[in-house]
Parts: sequence; C-alpha cells; structure tokens
Amino acid sequence: MALSELRRSAPVLPVVLLIALLALPVPAEGAASGGGGGGGGGGGTGTLADAVSALVVGFCVVRAVRARRRPLTRTAAVLLGLPVVGITVAAFGASSAATGVAGAARYLQVFVLVPAAVLLLIRDAHHFRLLAWSFVALGLWQGVIGVHQNLTGTGASYMGEDIRAVGTFGSTDVMGMATVVSYGLVCALALAFRPRSPRQRSAAVVCAALLTVPLALSFSRGAWIAAAVACTGVLLLAGVRRAGRVLLAAGAAAVVLVAGLGVGSAMLQERLSSITQVTGTPDQSVTDRYTMWAASVDMWRERPVTGVGLKGFPDHRDSHASLALSAASDTAGAGSGFVRQPLLSPHNMYLLVLGEQGLLGLTALAGGWAALAVCAVRRWRRQRAGRNGPGGPELDCALVACGLLAWQLTDFVYADIGGPSTVLTGVAFGLAAWWAVGSHGRPEAGGA
Repeated sequence: MALSELRRSAPVLPVVLLIALLALPVPAEGAASGGGGGGGGGGGTGTLADAVSALVVGFCVVRAVRARRRPLTRTAAVLLGLPVVGITVAAFGASSAATGVAGAARYLQVFVLVPAAVLLLIRDAHHFRLLAWSFVALGLWQGVIGVHQNLTGTGASYMGEDIRAVGTFGSTDVMGMATVVSYGLVCALALAFRPRSPRQRSAAVVCAALLTVPLALSFSRGAWIAAAVACTGVLLLAGVRRAGRVLLAAGAAAVVLVAGLGVGSAMLQERLSSITQVTGTPDQSVTDRYTMWAASVDMWRERPVTGVGLKGFPDHRDSHASLALSAASDTAGAGSGFVRQPLLSPHNMYLLVLGEQGLLGLTALAGGWAALAVCAVRRWRRQRAGRNGPGGPELDCALVACGLLAWQLTDFVYADIGGPSTVLTGVAFGLAAWWAVGSHGRPEAGGA
C-alpha cells in the first residue's frame, strides 16, 4: 500500500523535497542576502532550495521536449508568460548587464518558471493536496521552533527582548517564518472543508488552530493582515453560514485569550495599533516603510513606462527619499549578533515593480495575477454548482488556491520577494495556477 501511494505521488515528490528543504537552518550568508528583496539586490548566492527549484524546472523542460506536445494550456501559457515582457525590458534598463541578468533570473524563477513547473507536475487533486499538506507540515515545524524561541528568549530581538519567533530563518529574515506559517494556516483551513474526509478535516482544523500561535508571535503586521484577509475569504467561499459560525467562535476565543487571560496582550496590541500610526509618533519601521513607498512612486514618475531598471531601487533610493528615512534597520538575536540591515527595497511588491519596471512591468505582472484570481474564482463557482453535491469533491482544492492567492496578493502590499522563503512563493503561485488554468482532463475518482 505504501509503495503504491509512493508511486502515485512520485510526480510531485521533487516539489515536496523543495518544500522540505526550507525546514533546514539557513546558512548565515543565505539569510543575510535575503533582506534586499527581489529588487533590492541583496548580493546573496542563493540557497539549496533555489538550486533544487532549478533542477525541478530543468526536469519539466526535458520532459516537455521528449513528449513533443504543448505542455501548458493556451490560457496558462499567456498568464504565466505575461510577466516576461516587463521583466525583459527592465533587465535592459538595469545599471549593468550582470545586475539585469541576476534580477531577471530571480523574477523569472518566482513568477514564471517555478509556477509553470509545479503546474505541470500536478496531475490530480491527490497531488495538489499532498503539496498543500506539505505547506502545513513545514508551517508546523517552523512554528514549533518559533514558539520555543519566544518561550526561551532565543528568538530575534523585539522591543529589547529576544522573543520574536523567526524559526530557522534567523533575525535577518524575520518575514520567513511568518510567510511559511501563513501558507500552512491558509492551507490547513482550506483542507478542513474537504468533502467526505472527516479524519483529515479534523486534523486540518487542529493544525490551523496551532498555527495561529507562531503567526501571532512572529509580530509581523503584514502577515497578520494578509492571513486575516485570506482566511476570511476561504470561509466565505466555503459558505456564508459556516463563515459566520467560525468567525464568531474565533472572536470569542480571542476575547478569552487576550482580554480574559491576558495572553500576549500588551505587545500584540501595541504592534497592531502601530499599523495605522502614519502620523503622530509612529515607530521608525513604519516611517521607513512609507518613506520608501514615496520614493518608489517618485522613481516611477521619473520613468513612468519602463522604470529605473531591475534592482535599481537601492541606487536611486537616496535621491528620491526624504530625510526621514533611516536607511537601515537593526537586527539581532536568534543566534546572530547585532547587524545593521540596509533597506534595499520598499517592502511593497507593487511599488517595487512600479519603480523598477514602470507601468509596463506592473501591468504585465499584476495583470496576470488578477486574471489568475478571476479564473480561480470562476472554477470555484463551477465546483460549487457541480453535479457531485454541494461544494463538489475538490472544494478544498479551490479554497487552497483562492486562499493562497488572497494571502500573497495582500501580503505584497507590505512585503516583496527576497530571502530563502521566496521560492515558496513560486510554489504557491503554481498551486493556484493548476486550479485556475491547468488541464483537468482527468477528474478525481471517488473524491480520494
């Protein structure tokens, strides 16, 4: 039985391996390179997961050539290939050929090649669910490490204490664990609505509840907002009545834990309130973020069509930013000493693309994401109206795809690509693409 399951899962095992590699501790040089983001140009050499992602892409290319047939549907080819236009033009506008090639390689890896490879390797809902559960397992692993860091004071520095949960990603990539845990939370919540699988649904509910703890202890405001949006979207797509019941239960639990028992109330409330402190006395990280956002917009105004070129934000930052920008952030803890991290990106994917790739790049990239989201929701509607009963046998797959898209597109308002966990973004887009525009010629048998 185990051997037959292994054979059935074989096509997506390379992607499972890719996800599993992010459970390993990140080398110091790999972690340090992650702070620059996709456009910032942290000069890292990549990680083992990046290397494996290249092998997965190469395997898919070889298999497609040997099959001698079009591997992607026409819609999938257009939506995944659309970003290539803006990326190529912006690469030619980079400060040097080496910079342009490095920036283009990163963008193509995350938004074109890895998603296409994942889409091609997934053959049915069984493969899709295996990857979704892999996200959950990785989130639980990183979450356990993060909670331990918080309880023992061995995490990243936050408000003078080493209590920030960062998992194996270290203090120089504080968004890494938050991203992984958020992916796991969204997938677990969506898998809890799998039809005719009570055991897996119960396991998914428990996993989703557990993952909320390390997400809170990550103190990542952007991840909190994105998770709230994505989870609410998943619940609404699963059914309005269900959404109402779950949200009421979650609200009651939050009141008991925070207001009644005082679990992390002071720091969490202060972190939440800082989200809206644009005026008055916001913390320096908020000031830096909005200052860099304004700088990105100013770069776009200078070159509205094509932007300043890939990885051009650091070179043009100081000439467009106000004096309020601190230019660096302090990191410490989680096994690392005090480090001044240069602010090499605006921490907003849309503004990063707008400033470096102009309207051409933003339209191609964000337009493809929007079309992917529309296609995913349209297929969810067909699944809901299917002849196999309310919700259909693949309702959980629809919720995973839509939830991951909602989380990622919301998180991009507060973050951009960069760091060891970035390769997971490509896998998440691949899962969403399989549901939205993949070939589904072989329906799942018996809802297994």
